[in-house]
Amino acid sequence: MNRRTKIVVLGSALLLTAGAASVATASDDAPRQREAAALTGTAKLYRSAGDDITFSFDAHLAAKDTADPTKATGTFEFSHYLNGEGARAKAKVDCLLTGGKVAVVSGVITDSDLPGAEGKRVGVTVHDAGRHDRLGYSWASTGNPAETKGLPKCVSSAPFEKVKKGTGDFTVVPWRPDF
Repeated sequence: MNRRTKIVVLGSALLLTAGAASVATASDDAPRQREAAALTGTAKLYRSAGDDITFSFDAHLAAKDTADPTKATGTFEFSHYLNGEGARAKAKVDCLLTGGKVAVVSGVITDSDLPGAEGKRVGVTVHDAGRHDRLGYSWASTGNPAETKGLPKCVSSAPFEKVKKGTGDFTVVPWRPDF
């Protein structure tokens, strides 16, 4: 094959590839509705004593439910260990509110190895500040999620905790209710 033939063959291959890609995406071009709000990601908290504290979120509010943040779905998990002792918990989301880069999510603990935690509602606040995310939680004043009593949906504390450098990857999709 001479140089000119190679160029024509390569050009034809590129056109065929581009054509196939456009056919493949033609059905994907339908406008997708943005979800009303979301909080996703995982990070470890910074503690000078070396505590291993991790929070993970997968919380979503569908566009059709934008008027009711208590229709949010998903889960979040957290754990706190120091010197091999501690506990973990998983909660089912029951509310998600976001504003700008701040989210408040609450849920009822469905699985935990912390005595008395299952069935308790807890709330967490996240500030998605890029590489300097912050986090707060409803049990900040009690010190224990099992001691949270009668917490309403979508309630938490200010995001006072610092996320450990290099671990923050929270993403907050801002809620835009129709007022």
